[in-house]
Amino acid sequence: MRGRVYLDWNATSPLRAEARVAMIAAMDLAGNPSSVHAEGRAARALVEKARAQVAAAVGCKPAEVVFTSGATEAAAVLRGFQHVVVDPTAHDCLWSQAREGQGPAVLGWGYANNETGVIAEAPAHDGPVMLDIVQAVGKVPFSFAWSGADMAILSAHKFGGPKGVGALIVRDGFEVPALLTGGGQEMGRRAGTENIIGIAGMGAAAEAAQRDLEGGVWDRVAEFRNILDSALSSAGNNTISVGKGGPRLPNTLNLIAPGWKGETQVMAMDLAGFAISAGSACSSGKVRASRVLKAMGFDEGLAAQAIRISLGPLTEKEEVERFAEAWLAHYRKALARAA
Repeated sequence: MRGRVYLDWNATSPLRAEARVAMIAAMDLAGNPSSVHAEGRAARALVEKARAQVAAAVGCKPAEVVFTSGATEAAAVLRGFQHVVVDPTAHDCLWSQAREGQGPAVLGWGYANNETGVIAEAPAHDGPVMLDIVQAVGKVPFSFAWSGADMAILSAHKFGGPKGVGALIVRDGFEVPALLTGGGQEMGRRAGTENIIGIAGMGAAAEAAQRDLEGGVWDRVAEFRNILDSALSSAGNNTISVGKGGPRLPNTLNLIAPGWKGETQVMAMDLAGFAISAGSACSSGKVRASRVLKAMGFDEGLAAQAIRISLGPLTEKEEVERFAEAWLAHYRKALARAA
């Protein structure tokens, strides 16, 4: 019996072996990272090692890394700014922070879109810039130091780390309000005892993800994505491969299949043994047209007929071909029922 095939890596990626090993080792540390005794110093050393690993993966200084519970919490630092403008296609964690106010506007920009995979550099902006690099880390070359941004957000579970840990990157010298108050942890920017188990896993995953990127692992993934893209686009009926022909993540395919609702596709493929989504994992449980696709100019009907298929380094060519065969068969049935 064939096993299930996981094609929803943009929602979350499987935990890397390196992260699991680092987390298990961290469980044996008894000290609090804020304590000055030997046990505390050992815990602090682990946190700082992870900080350096994350910094190396995103191209910033270790002191610019602030550990958080994830990208959503990191984005909440924007609450401390009066005027925030946001890329219309940005993730909800940025979009929810948009507000009009006085003073220079902060720009929240989605560098690599989680639904479509489209990569877009932030436009010239006369004010601070925050980049959402959640989907970019470990998949495409990126350097915070060269980006010109003042802030960036990322989550560990998107590149093989554990869920529930992430980071806010703050350019050296740029002042931001504290995410949480009540203690001096994370250089005063995020109070609360550090989640050293999650942080250790994040650091190890970041190092492994960067190694994969440098080793060309994602070139193979892109090849499989392109095979899948061509196969599904051959279905006819004016299928649309969103973002094709422009810069996009190597693993992401967003396909609009006219005449077949996205959530129906997800359910049909789930029953057939394949995990995909109809948009962001944060909103895919809600039956509504993609806000991102509507912002890109697609009408309500087409935006509701899209799916996101996202591959990873563990995806095999045979699995991609099997998915294409199953999807095409179900699409033909859906069109026949609608005729």
